[in-house]
Amino acid sequence: MAATAVAAAVAGTESAQGPPGPAAALELWLNKATDPSMSEQDWSAIQNFCEQVNTDPNGPTHAPWLLAHKIQSPQEKEALYALTVLEMCMNHCGEKFHSEVAKFRFLNELIKVLSPKYLGSWATEKVKGRVIEILFSWTVWFPEDIKIRDAYQMLKKQGIIKQDPKLPVDKILPPPSPWPKSSIFDADEEKSKLLTRLLKSNHPEDLQAAVLKVAVVYVITSF
Repeated sequence: MAATAVAAAVAGTESAQGPPGPAAALELWLNKATDPSMSEQDWSAIQNFCEQVNTDPNGPTHAPWLLAHKIQSPQEKEALYALTVLEMCMNHCGEKFHSEVAKFRFLNELIKVLSPKYLGSWATEKVKGRVIEILFSWTVWFPEDIKIRDAYQMLKKQGIIKQDPKLPVDKILPPPSPWPKSSIFDADEEKSKLLTRLLKSNHPEDLQAAVLKVAVVYVITSF
């Protein structure tokens, strides 16, 4: 069913029978957040989608597959918007959502966008570039997720990823409003501990990762 048809169906249900159920609400907010007819992304819809993921018991397992479908859209803007939603969910939707995304089952959906055997032959370079950026940023931010690292390294060995991208800081941050202007260390104690370990490490790559984290925290708390 087309995105507009889904939204219309949900809207009709809401007016006739009250608010939509959790699954329908997830689709409704995601359709709004990835609407390719919008010149700018709807950040309030992204927030509502994230909140729905967090309140619906099945949200963390259902949402990744809704996102995968959008990311594989032939419409470039819809795919790019969906990738931004995915990043926001990784920042705001908790451990259960994170663990689902970090499984090969979901990572394979991202790999399909890059692989010429699947969708890579027609996916735009901009979409493929964003997928690569996101995967690489996750290897930096979440080094404990071995499957993400393995998937990324496999793509490099196959020559699908030629070199590590330079991470644009503004593309891996949570949106400014309506999220609270709190320090990332207050919000996530584990990341604070990880940063401490990286700063104490003697390995240059760990120091580089720590510098990136400090830069991102500085930008977040400067809003």
